[in-house]
Amino acid sequence: MPVPPNIRHYADGTASVLRKPVVYTALRFYQRSDVLYQLTRLFCQRYLPSHGDRTVDQMVQAARSAKQNIAEGCSDGQTSMESELKLLGVARGSNRELQEDYQDYLKRCGKHEWFGNNERFDRLHTFCKEHSKYEDYRDLLPKLDDEELANMAICLCHQVDAALTKYIEQRDREFTTEGGIRERMTAARLEQRQTQKEIINGQEATINELKATISQQEATINELKTTISQQEATINELKATTSRQEAMIKELEERIKDTSPQPSPRGRES
Repeated sequence: MPVPPNIRHYADGTASVLRKPVVYTALRFYQRSDVLYQLTRLFCQRYLPSHGDRTVDQMVQAARSAKQNIAEGCSDGQTSMESELKLLGVARGSNRELQEDYQDYLKRCGKHEWFGNNERFDRLHTFCKEHSKYEDYRDLLPKLDDEELANMAICLCHQVDAALTKYIEQRDREFTTEGGIRERMTAARLEQRQTQKEIINGQEATINELKATISQQEATINELKTTISQQEATINELKATTSRQEAMIKELEERIKDTSPQPSPRGRES
């Protein structure tokens, strides 16, 4: 049963159905396929007739097909692993066809295909293994004869085939375990829905927390209102007490005034 694929995300967190892009120009088997294409064009121009031999077109087209299908397959693989596997399979077939053409040339012309335990083969194999970019071959290719060029091409074809086979197997395993674009679309939608659900749940939890805080604040306000009402009642009681005390003071003052001795009339005359 396929496992959920590794879903990529945009900067805003949105899930993407696209797979991680492959920089095919950085793949060594693509770089070697480019060397093979340039080498084949040079080889055909120098050692095969320009007219009347379909081998020229077939070899150039096979070399081009291998290179171009690697590029297209790796590019299409971001959206469709099925297309990638198909195109990489075409590239491997074209590469093997090209290898056969070079081997046929050596047989037809009485030349030798180099194998192991051969000093020339060892040097050639080591050079091709350590160098994959056309810039490393540009100045060397014009100096080689047809047997050397053909053996270099065969060596490169073997290396491209081995690397492509391993890469296709890796992609095949990924397809088997992760599925294709449909599975990625389903996984992305489910993850996006789950993310939205988590966001909604988080917002609802925040709302509930805010409601609880508001309720607590309202309870505090009511308590403060009750306290204020009690304090106002106490103030009113104090005011009433003060008023009664003031009335009592006034009444006492009046009594004191009434009971004070009055001066006699005689005293007033003298």
